Amino acid sequence: EVRLVESGGGLVQSGGSLRLSCSASGSTFRLYFMHWVRQAPGKGLEWLSTIAPYDNVTDYADSTEGRFTISRDNAKNMLYLQMNSLKTEDTAVYYCALDRNGGGRGPGTQVTVSS
Repeated sequence: EVRLVESGGGLVQSGGSLRLSCSASGSTFRLYFMHWVRQAPGKGLEWLSTIAPYDNVTDYADSTEGRFTISRDNAKNMLYLQMNSLKTEDTAVYYCALDRNGGGRGPGTQVTVSS
């Protein structure tokens, strides 16, 4: 079983950047497609990005508009999300997850973007 813990969130001004990290336990992390999802206040989970297990093929939601970059380091059991040009509407709790619907997600990390 893979367990996930996110970190790296915080308060940032509009236009700023953050790099989120996700630490995974277990030896099977490298076998999983991995995902980032988020939940803004009062809204449902929103899928943001997916990365394949080995060949680093990636996919992004239109809402990321080329501002976000997903990456992974299988040797370290780590997943990352680099977020640039942040907007106030990016304020949300961010989760790494084992599926696009947020299944198996960790406790999340809060990102707050101020104007």
